[in-house]
Amino acid sequence: MNSREYKQIIEEILFIYADPLKIDDIANVLEISVKEAKSLIDELSLEFEFQKRGLLIKKMENYYQLQTRKSHYDKIAKLFEKIKIKNLTNSTLETLAIIAYKQPITKQEIEEIRGVKCNSSIETLLAKDFIKEAGRLEKIGKPIIYKTTLNFLNKFNLTSLKDLPNIEKFISKEEMESTENENK
Repeated sequence: MNSREYKQIIEEILFIYADPLKIDDIANVLEISVKEAKSLIDELSLEFEFQKRGLLIKKMENYYQLQTRKSHYDKIAKLFEKIKIKNLTNSTLETLAIIAYKQPITKQEIEEIRGVKCNSSIETLLAKDFIKEAGRLEKIGKPIIYKTTLNFLNKFNLTSLKDLPNIEKFISKEEMESTENENK
């Protein structure tokens, strides 16, 4: 099989699968190495971009997904009945930010940072698949630890957690000094 045929199959796989697909799975289907699969996907992605096609290949950590261009959203949205999606409250966004920056983290640790209970926010984030349970700590009560999901990266248009803005931009000098003094 030549590279053109492999790229056709990759495009078809991404189209049919719809959800983010791990590079290892793509390589297994094609019976090639992960390195070869990644190279082919990168080439295909560049071809999509060069040709200004309606679709693009989005990379999120070791996952790939075929997506429409955001610049065409308002035209495509006309085809679908508009469904109101409940926006996240400020407290839920704050909880999500804490989890994103401090993961893995327990509910108790989140509540200590926020100073208030966060049961409702965690339930909302779990329901929206922005966070998931990532195991339990080996201490009294075996508290659940939480971390963000691939869906979180996708919805917030991030390729990895490294794309999160630098947290120091959001913290005042007083808070930084207070945190540094607490850690001493």
